Amino acid sequence: MCGPRAFSVLSLCTVFLYSCAAIDPLCAQANGIVQQQSNTIRGKVLNSVTHEPIARALVFSQDNRFATLTDDRGRFEFVFAGGEGERAGGVSVQNVVLFARKTGFLRNDYGQQIFQAGGTQPELTIALEPEALVVGHVSLPGSDAFDRIQVELFRRQVREGREHWDSAGTVMSRSDGEFRFAELQAGSYKLVTHELLDRDPLTFNPSGQLYGYPPAYYPSAAGFATASIIRLSAGSTFRANISLERRAYYPVKMTVANVPTGMSIGISVSPLASQGPGYSLGYNVAEQSILGALPEGTYLVRATIYGRDAMTGVSTLTVKGSAVRGPVMTMLPDGSIPVTVQEEFQNPETSAQGPMSVDSTRSRSGNERRRNYLNVSLIPLEDFGSAPGASLRPPEGPDDDSPLVIENVQPGRYRVVVNTTIGFASSITSGGTNLLRQPLVVGEGSTTAPIEITVRDDGAEVEGTIERTPAGRGDKTGFTSPGASQGNVYFVPKDDDTGQFRVAWLSVDGTFQVHELPPGVYRIFAFDRQQPDLEYASEEAMAKYEPKSQVIRVVAGQKVRLQLPLITERE
Repeated sequence: MCGPRAFSVLSLCTVFLYSCAAIDPLCAQANGIVQQQSNTIRGKVLNSVTHEPIARALVFSQDNRFATLTDDRGRFEFVFAGGEGERAGGVSVQNVVLFARKTGFLRNDYGQQIFQAGGTQPELTIALEPEALVVGHVSLPGSDAFDRIQVELFRRQVREGREHWDSAGTVMSRSDGEFRFAELQAGSYKLVTHELLDRDPLTFNPSGQLYGYPPAYYPSAAGFATASIIRLSAGSTFRANISLERRAYYPVKMTVANVPTGMSIGISVSPLASQGPGYSLGYNVAEQSILGALPEGTYLVRATIYGRDAMTGVSTLTVKGSAVRGPVMTMLPDGSIPVTVQEEFQNPETSAQGPMSVDSTRSRSGNERRRNYLNVSLIPLEDFGSAPGASLRPPEGPDDDSPLVIENVQPGRYRVVVNTTIGFASSITSGGTNLLRQPLVVGEGSTTAPIEITVRDDGAEVEGTIERTPAGRGDKTGFTSPGASQGNVYFVPKDDDTGQFRVAWLSVDGTFQVHELPPGVYRIFAFDRQQPDLEYASEEAMAKYEPKSQVIRVVAGQKVRLQLPLITERE
């Protein structure tokens, strides 16, 4: 039974379980909030791209107590027994959150729609975004048989305003070489195969030369950085065919020293000249050795022990025409970096008291106080992967006044990010390096100079509005009713100026405000919706928005009022 009326609890469980069993568990989801005094809820489910109705979509409440399927016109209706505004069968119809799911559409936890109680209620519209697909075929030249091979998809993300590629999933190809990535959001992707040793029983000789297929970066790039970008729009399908190259592989072995007894190690390996994913080596605990096989080339090998007593080992390995026994890799403890904070507060109240404790009955002192308003994070500067960052060691108790320190920092390059709830970090340095503009470089087994931070509370204050329409109407250009996606105003430092990136919320009436803006020169962009993938650290990426930006210079303690043009979604 799947009528328009709300199901009883028993019928609900039956229909919900049946529907979820019939629908892929990773199907799309959207939601809406209904606030009404009627005992009837009506609505429709639409394709967000084509705006066509979606038939047989499952619509259900957040608490799973009632559900139904849309009809052939994408419409649904819940009718509750009981009077208007009453609780019917234990379900309040005044505040209802509904979700929709359908195979071939994405989950979506955004786009809530709020309907005010009273009066004639409009229909609830739930929009589902169709999934995008990447499908393709991997072929092995000169082979009738086909081994299944792993294919990995990376999606472009933005980390602290810079491009970064995160894994979007790994699939195993079928026996015929076909592979498929489903339920993808619109965005930019790169495709990589993992290496595969040739174990064809007709040609494989265990005592002879090893052969295999190194990682391929679609379509046929030399490395991950130059691989083609696959751009997907909502509901689109991209077909990628990949041909692998058969190459000679040679056994490699590298002894690892200074490993705690019985401890397992994570191993990563990539070409030194063009680093990229897809290669692998293993670790033999009994022999305390890194083992495997690689084609000719020079590689960067990294061994990692995670946990409280983290350790890292890094070494290069060159393979050239024969088996290789690499140099001994020594595991060294990950470093700790002291953090010192100098407060140059201009406001006497801030200087005298500082941030209060949670109960506001006493002020915190020294590092105990600083932990309450300041956080320091290290963000790895890498093109791909999931190398861990680091942040301040958490306090050991409510009265911890011990020195500030960042522990277990692996060798690498980092961007230092300082967040404060009061003031701003006017200076961040380490060993004379300006970390507001340069990366922090942490060497293997070396001591890193303390990170020295100066905090001030005399930043500028900027407030403003979005320019009105040319006709002079009272509404703001590009804004919709409350409950729509909220926009952002981005303050991007110009060139290598002393300013620091900031974001301000854009309210539904077109106003915004930011406090404690560090002195400097900024280019300001106002968008009608949030931009989680805004590559603001790239001048090339931001160039297309410059005609609708505004440049300002602010000094300490200055108050500025602006009017900005709005950059809409279609732009």
